[in-house]
Amino acid sequence: MDLDDQSLILRAAQEHGNDVVVVLGQPDPDSAEMAAETVHNGDPTYAGPLAGVSLGLPVYHILEDEIQNQVDPAKFEAEVGLMALTLDKDAIREGMGRVRNAG
Repeated sequence: MDLDDQSLILRAAQEHGNDVVVVLGQPDPDSAEMAAETVHNGDPTYAGPLAGVSLGLPVYHILEDEIQNQVDPAKFEAEVGLMALTLDKDAIREGMGRVRNAG
C-alpha cells in the first residue's frame, strides 16, 4: 500500500469514522495481509501516514465471501473473475482473518 493510499484512507477514516470498510484487491496473500495490517493496526514499516496509527478499520479482500456475495455476479465476473480463478483465495482469507482477529 503506497503512501498516497494511506493518506486517502486516513482522511476517509477521520471524516467518516467507523463507517469506513476497506476492501483490498492485492494479488498475493503476503501483500494483502500487510495492507490489511496497515489499515487496521497501523503501518508496520513506520514509513507512511499510518505509522503508529491504529485505525481499527474493518478490512476485507474482494475474494472473501462476505464481499463477493454483496457484488452483482456479472460485475464480479467481469472485473474480478480471472483473478478469482488464479489467486490463492484460502491463503488470502487466512491472512485477513489473522489481522481481524489479532488483539
